[in-house]
Amino acid sequence: MHNALLEARQFTMDCVQVFTKNQRQWKTPPLSQEAISQWKEHRQSTGIESVVSHDSYLINLATSNPETREKSINLFREELVRCHALDIPWLVTHPGAHLGDGEEVGLLRVAQALNELHRELPDNPTITCLEITAGQGTCLGAKMEHLRFIIDHIEEPQRMGVCLDTAHLLAAGYDLTSAQGAQKVLAEFDAVLGSRDWLKVWHLNDSMVPLGSRKDRHEHIGKGHVSLDAFAVILNDPAHRNLPKILETAKGPAPDGRDWDAVNLEALRALIR
Repeated sequence: MHNALLEARQFTMDCVQVFTKNQRQWKTPPLSQEAISQWKEHRQSTGIESVVSHDSYLINLATSNPETREKSINLFREELVRCHALDIPWLVTHPGAHLGDGEEVGLLRVAQALNELHRELPDNPTITCLEITAGQGTCLGAKMEHLRFIIDHIEEPQRMGVCLDTAHLLAAGYDLTSAQGAQKVLAEFDAVLGSRDWLKVWHLNDSMVPLGSRKDRHEHIGKGHVSLDAFAVILNDPAHRNLPKILETAKGPAPDGRDWDAVNLEALRALIR
């Protein structure tokens, strides 16, 4: 896992997002002391303090299926324990899908699961960041109100935060096609959540699909439907200066032969005033 730190430093990044386990498997071997030591040594040597983890894609805390719910809670517990062991302060998660049971029912299940885990892990400092979603199918989290609802039903709200993804926001119907649109989206966040302090992490991705399409399709910066002016509003907002901003765009070589991460970073950094 420490290779993520080395690659990030290679691209002169000062923050990184990692999976602490295989994100597509329920079973996972224990985190070895050697892996923990290597991670901490490389974190110190690279100087990368700002680290985010993303939980497994299999987890669905909103489901009514008893077996899936038990497995999801157990796996999320493991995610929290690993973040604590690795000194990772933020764990990003999608709220899950209600699978036809209704939004409020599903949202309450998410809050109940998190409350249960918080009680089991009273000394775990990891902040769970609810990520805005594109809203495919019965997936929850495509409305800021969903995130507010979950937080309102958490017994220890100080253990919660929010992650905003630009591609997901656009797909969910939040207008990031202009600077004015981005300013309205941020104002709506302030109105619904009550404070920008809830925002802990940004995922900066362009979108292959247009406004309101309800599909999760990431695109390289400046190549999709999120305007560069909207990215500029986000990047230059003083409230976001010290927040980790993560690229989740496709890896590999760009047409000019450079790595896409380098190209996307250059595009974003050119917008900073």
